[in-house]
Amino acid sequence: MVRSKRAVIIGAGPAGLTAAYELVTRTDIKPVIYEMSSDIGGLSKTVVYKGYRMDIGGHRFFSKSDKIMQWWHNILPLQGKPAIDDILLKRNVPLSTDENAPDPEKQDNVLLIRNRLSRILFLRKLYDYPISLKGSTFKNLGFKNIVKIGFSYIHSRIFPIKTERSLEDFLINRFGRELYLIFFKAYTEKVWGVPCDKIKPEWGSQRIKGLSITKAVNHALKKVFKNDRSISQKHTETSLIEQFGYPKYGPGQLWEAVADQIVKRGGEIHRETCVHGINLSDNQIKSVIVKNVRTNATGEEYCDYLFSCMPVKYLISSISSDVPENVCRVADGLLYRDFMTVGLLLEKMKIKNDTKIPSLNNFIPDNWIYIQERDVKLGRLQIYNNWSPYMLEDNNKIWLGLEYFCNKGDELWSMPDDVFKKFAVSELCKIGFIDKEDVLDSTLIRMPKTYPAYFGTYDEFDVIKNYTNKIENLFLIGRNGMHKYNNADHAMLTAITAVDNIIAGKTSKENIWQVNTETEYHEEK
Repeated sequence: MVRSKRAVIIGAGPAGLTAAYELVTRTDIKPVIYEMSSDIGGLSKTVVYKGYRMDIGGHRFFSKSDKIMQWWHNILPLQGKPAIDDILLKRNVPLSTDENAPDPEKQDNVLLIRNRLSRILFLRKLYDYPISLKGSTFKNLGFKNIVKIGFSYIHSRIFPIKTERSLEDFLINRFGRELYLIFFKAYTEKVWGVPCDKIKPEWGSQRIKGLSITKAVNHALKKVFKNDRSISQKHTETSLIEQFGYPKYGPGQLWEAVADQIVKRGGEIHRETCVHGINLSDNQIKSVIVKNVRTNATGEEYCDYLFSCMPVKYLISSISSDVPENVCRVADGLLYRDFMTVGLLLEKMKIKNDTKIPSLNNFIPDNWIYIQERDVKLGRLQIYNNWSPYMLEDNNKIWLGLEYFCNKGDELWSMPDDVFKKFAVSELCKIGFIDKEDVLDSTLIRMPKTYPAYFGTYDEFDVIKNYTNKIENLFLIGRNGMHKYNNADHAMLTAITAVDNIIAGKTSKENIWQVNTETEYHEEK
């Protein structure tokens, strides 16, 4: 196909790669991606350390959008037979009904079907998340706490906070003050580094808007009588999803396959190259200035369209023409939260399997655990063995991800790598999960600007939105591109919607901003 037009795409994360794939398969527009790092996948990349694979944050592949589910399955088909760990553990894993679906033991390019287990560690006890009706839940909480939770929840239903001005208000209205204090406050403040009453309620609207005590209890009861065998689970709230797809070798496997398809179909991907200048004239992006981060060599790339996944703060500062002062001020005041994860290789774990779920080597079967303890900085623990057994070089070992939320330049971020790794080990020992002598190896990954924050000048973000919407051939997509705390499927939908608009000749971009706010997406109508 002769491609008469060019689209520059800033960033090779899920949104940028989706935009490029949609352009290269549906239009005559040539996508040219510029990615600052040497990796593919952005926050959904997979890091490999000595044969052990790390997922930066834990990425579940499920969506209420049929379009996204089919999109993923076109790249990596669902498994047709149980993975070896499911056979060994005799797990009841629902499989694809397609006779030609791949066997994960024989084919690498496959999307495994995984069972979810996530829990909260609070006062050294593990609680199911979302809350369950198991006896262990009531035993751990104790009679006094259960009574307080019940009355607190009833109070929140009878006397709700009428105007939700903060995330704290949002959570109290849905769970009551007691459950908020037990299961949400400490972890959320670890994530953001500020009190919950200083965070806008939009964060809750983005992440857990459909979850409530009533829905969690109803879901627990329905499990007894009905089993939704579809991993899309369209009528289940996102926080209650119990099965999900997962690439055999981690999320980066899917995005690397997408990148290969883009290049094979005529697109370009330039790694270690950043966009540091944007030439704007008459409400049109004419070209961008790019720079190789290793050699500092620069060049100019002309474009008919620009898709931006870069942090909005940097996008605005890169525009060459006179940007209104108030737009620059709001952009400069946008805040982000950074992220560090320690990959920890263990001989064994001190904490044993306390569930009825079978697990290899009798260690805990959780995919991840939220650490609600106030006496450690550790925010979340990923157990990669339970995401995919193929993430490990040696399945007899235990491979963990210890996740910390921080700000670039603060006490955590500024620790030397070796010091930080020792610090992380000491915290995991402190909460009783491991013994120091069982640690075999470790590595540290730093990810700046992982979470766009709902404070700072976020209140005034419409100033930026209104300004960028007027630039006819500029499309803001993805998490950082739109400063919205979206999941990967939402980020992909913003990219697909932007390409739809180009094909349809639509000038309004409001439908892009409506992704993850429309009730239709959540099947609630």
